[in-house]
Amino acid sequence: MSNNGIDGFKGPVFRPDDVGYDDARTIFNSMIDKRPAYIAQCADAEDVVSALAFGRQRGLPISVRSGGHSVAGNSLVEDGLVVDMRNMSAVSVDPDAGTATVGGGATWSHFDRAAEPHGLATTGGRVSTTGVAGLTLGGGSGWFERKFGFACDGLISVDLVTADGRQVTASEDENSELFWALHGGGGNFGIATSFEFRLHPLPVVTLALLLYTPDRGPEVARHYRDFAEQAPDEVGGGMLYLTGPPEEFVPEQMQGQRVLGMGVMYAGTEAEARQVAAPLLELSPDGQMIAEMPYAELQCALDDPPGFRNYWSAEHLEEFPDDAIDRFCARSEDMIVPSPSQQIALPWGGAVARNERDWPLTSRQARWTVHPFGLWDDSDHDERGKAWARATCADVKPYATGDVYLNFTGDEGEGRIQAGFGDRYDRLAAVKAEWDPDNIFRQNHNLKPVAEPA
Repeated sequence: MSNNGIDGFKGPVFRPDDVGYDDARTIFNSMIDKRPAYIAQCADAEDVVSALAFGRQRGLPISVRSGGHSVAGNSLVEDGLVVDMRNMSAVSVDPDAGTATVGGGATWSHFDRAAEPHGLATTGGRVSTTGVAGLTLGGGSGWFERKFGFACDGLISVDLVTADGRQVTASEDENSELFWALHGGGGNFGIATSFEFRLHPLPVVTLALLLYTPDRGPEVARHYRDFAEQAPDEVGGGMLYLTGPPEEFVPEQMQGQRVLGMGVMYAGTEAEARQVAAPLLELSPDGQMIAEMPYAELQCALDDPPGFRNYWSAEHLEEFPDDAIDRFCARSEDMIVPSPSQQIALPWGGAVARNERDWPLTSRQARWTVHPFGLWDDSDHDERGKAWARATCADVKPYATGDVYLNFTGDEGEGRIQAGFGDRYDRLAAVKAEWDPDNIFRQNHNLKPVAEPA
């Protein structure tokens, strides 16, 4: 594979007529069918600089691709240049310092597998194939956020290639305002080529999956709400409606049918987890699986399969009152079954809410996130799936905070972006104006560059 005209570029560059082009442009959401003019698979930071210069010289729209999990398809750009980071996926762990250096194209599987032999971890994506870069720069919600905070809270530094081709480092002591913006401001400010993370001891975790018939939904959901709001920070997880999987622990009559599930992720042993989760086990689940395992195994245990059509959204709630629970449970009847779709309620709080830094994310004080996560394989279901997701959010809107965690959403308009950043929007726009005044990096939840008044 040649470099297709990008001078000095070491990695392969795909054009539409090249063998391998279609594989190179495949992303998680099969609903997206964009055809870039160039896909430049970077070998190192210098390749990123070369690709960016090439794209700018030709006036091409530019997107950045790592894990490819952007539900809006922002990892690709029609008739433009994709700066593909996937070959920059190396991870090195310093167990004595408790830190990890992570390439800009790494997935959470790369990260978790490298850290797990040392009994170390940080909050990562709930799907192991998600890119570290996109999830972290957007904030980084994950199973153990209540224990360790968001993924971005563990950042020590970020190396970036800026819009004008400079290689810079952002940290508390260097380009500190840019470092602030990278805690939730997304890919608006440059292309991240490397991250340094602070790690935490996590030698063992326990996963508990509990299933109930949907007719018990409101009753069981109320118990889960009360449990989650009082649970220690070691407890992560969520409540969800899903299609019963064909697994041994799932009763045959529940397989392929709509079921109510609970996932309890516990930072500790199975014995400890069983003691903490006793109020849920006393509800006599119809199916259950409880197992102690390494963190990296838990992180990939619930991976969503690629190749499905995707539509997601979210609302944050200050509380999850009985009426909201009733609406949430009733709406699950509209979910596409069988399919991998999930209608999820996630408890926040813990370290997420306690973080006292003025980071860009506005949603830290929310108690709950309602997150319809739609995946289906037939385009005939597109409108039905989107309608269900939107209606799920509308049902709980009376209890919503008004802000939103943007990584859980697609392209929902400028108003939602402003809601995601709230009163930090103007400050972020000023950082954008300093580092990307021409808005080169706009294939994202985009901030318009506006300098602060003199």
